[in-house]
Amino acid sequence: MGIEFVFRVAGVGIIVAVLQMLVSKAGRDEQALFVTLAGLVVVLAMVIPELGSLFETIKAVFGL
Repeated sequence: MGIEFVFRVAGVGIIVAVLQMLVSKAGRDEQALFVTLAGLVVVLAMVIPELGSLFETIKAVFGL
C-alpha cells in the first residue's frame, strides 16, 4: 500500500462529496444518500484486499 492508494481513496471521496452536493442541491436527498452509500461501497472494495495483505504480513512477521 503506497501513497497512490491513499490518493485513490481521497479521489473517490472528493468525487462522491461533489456528486452528493450536486444531487442534494437538486432536491433529491434520497438519491444523494445512495451516492454516498455507493462511494462507501467502492472505498470498502478497495480497502478490503489491502487489509487482507496487511494481516498476511503481520502473520508472516510474527510467525503465526
